[in-house]
Amino acid sequence: MRVEFDSEGTKVVGELYEPTGGGRFGAAVLLGPLTSVKEQATLGYARALSRRGWAALAFDPRYFGESGGEPRQYENPPAKIADVQSAARFLSGHDRVDPARLVAVGVCAGAGYMAGAVAREPRFKAFGAVAGFYHDSAQQQAWMGGAEAYAAALAKAADSRRAWEASGEAQYIPAVGTEGEVAMPLAEAFEYYGTDRGGHLGHYVNAFATMSREMTLPYDAQSAAPGIRVPSVLVHSEKALAPALARAFYDRLEVPKQMFWLESKGQIDFYDDPVLIEPATDHLVALFDSLPH
Repeated sequence: MRVEFDSEGTKVVGELYEPTGGGRFGAAVLLGPLTSVKEQATLGYARALSRRGWAALAFDPRYFGESGGEPRQYENPPAKIADVQSAARFLSGHDRVDPARLVAVGVCAGAGYMAGAVAREPRFKAFGAVAGFYHDSAQQQAWMGGAEAYAAALAKAADSRRAWEASGEAQYIPAVGTEGEVAMPLAEAFEYYGTDRGGHLGHYVNAFATMSREMTLPYDAQSAAPGIRVPSVLVHSEKALAPALARAFYDRLEVPKQMFWLESKGQIDFYDDPVLIEPATDHLVALFDSLPH
């Protein structure tokens, strides 16, 4: 079912998947990977959750897909966190949702952003993450070759933002590609977003506003972990993105927690392969079903 709700004055569009049967049900807010839209990675998990008796809301964060916001393709973690909180408020007011069983699910970068939302939003009663990328700002600097390169990238992104503010025209690079500067320089990412496998789904656009890096580079999912106050379950793979960061995030959680390791080809098959979606969702629901009714 198509739904719309307001987030800080911007229209957000989502799809709410409801389970069969009567009465009230628990519900999950889902958030997906970098630059993704609701018809991509979160779709499979929303459908899998609904088959297991949970409502699930997959939505386009502002700046993406069918949702409002300018500039387009602006990857902004604080805005995504605010959108998740708005989604939680929306679902809490749904006449068939039990607000005592409202949960949060993040996939890839969405897991890292969702960690920040769960740490801030008291409506959530549990947190689940699949193939999470738990960004660490210190590790980011190391990956970029040190503080000087990191600062230069931030300065370049700030220049891009100022250009947008002055002209109303944003600067873009491809989200994925096989040559030149791209936001996700991984062959595996191109195989999904750059082909019919995932790139044709929904209103996806293969673009990344360069001003985004002013927000994404400093975002630190690791620092959100100690602020989470609800039971949590993490699903990952040794071949998914940054398993060491997943372990570090898990170690920083100070709540009842579980971590499960699945066998995968890489990161992206967690987005659309039922062989991974089904067991991952089983692990999520095992926790969610334990919440009091």
